Amino acid sequence: MRQIVTFDAYGTLVDFQLGPTTLKVLSDRLDLDNLDVDEFLDDFRVMRFQAVLEAYRPYHEILHSSLRMAMRLHGLEYRTSDGDALVEAVPTFGPFPEVPDALRALKSKYEIAIITNSDDNLIARNVENIGVEFDYVITAEQAGAYKPDRQTFEHAFKTMGVEPSQVIHTAQGWEYDHIPTRDLGLKRRVWINRYGRPGSADYQPYDELTDLSGLPKLLGC
Repeated sequence: MRQIVTFDAYGTLVDFQLGPTTLKVLSDRLDLDNLDVDEFLDDFRVMRFQAVLEAYRPYHEILHSSLRMAMRLHGLEYRTSDGDALVEAVPTFGPFPEVPDALRALKSKYEIAIITNSDDNLIARNVENIGVEFDYVITAEQAGAYKPDRQTFEHAFKTMGVEPSQVIHTAQGWEYDHIPTRDLGLKRRVWINRYGRPGSADYQPYDELTDLSGLPKLLGC
């Protein structure tokens, strides 16, 4: 029976440097003496999550709108060029160092796929940067919905032609991936806990690794 290892992309495979990139884009207008940078970036993160819970719209539009709202909340002038610069930066992000070798090892036994909250054209460059061929790259644009919406995962299963019981889902994202997949009947779930967070017994069972380097061994490759 076919088995597929699916991955979240940003933060799991791709070093999603959105915070530092945002600060760089806005560097000419940030008064660091009077701005709580961590609070600003956290507000930006929360607004992105709120946006994906609403009716579907392309991810590049979400980046624009959530950045605009976060900036206005903190009294900063938003320019369309700010959002444009952020969108243009996303495809340049490359993989975490251990990712390509881990994926190549997994391909000896499994099909591999990405399920990502992204636009087709954005993730395409990120996949090129990883340098490993995936069997499927499934986006929110294709599903017409974002994780954590169940529709995104159901679309992925249908596209791959598998039942949830044939899927091992691997992700860093908690609210986007591990919370919504608890009751989907997946074969296995693996949390890539890159940031040393505590996790939750309420969403067990899942395996936990600090990065992808130990995943091939965990999955018998």
